[in-house]
Amino acid sequence: MVQTLTRVLCVDDDPDIRIVLEFALRRVGGLEVAICASGIEALARAQEFAPDLMLLDAVMPGMDGPATLRRLRAIPALADVPALFLTAKADSDEMEHFADMGAHGILAKPFDAMKLADVVRAAWERTLA
Repeated sequence: MVQTLTRVLCVDDDPDIRIVLEFALRRVGGLEVAICASGIEALARAQEFAPDLMLLDAVMPGMDGPATLRRLRAIPALADVPALFLTAKADSDEMEHFADMGAHGILAKPFDAMKLADVVRAAWERTLA
């Protein structure tokens, strides 16, 4: 695993959230970002993009975040890439459920775009411990 967070794969079906993620992580945070509108798009782009971290919307039509994570984890090059879920329902049951799937944490929606890169970096650093 790399020691510096550089590349983040973001998956969210909401076009407004994708715009904010792009702004918050690329423009404000200086990270390389691949923005995907669906789990299917993420599966098509993830291996070539080679993310250091994956940020997945928990609730999406078609393939939801947990299903997307399971499919991404089946790709050997992505099996150990840390993943965080974005969710509007950030309660302890949800956190435990996502942790059982191998997620490294959750980020609650709505989030502060100006602080998101710092929050993501802090979560990333916890995965290194």
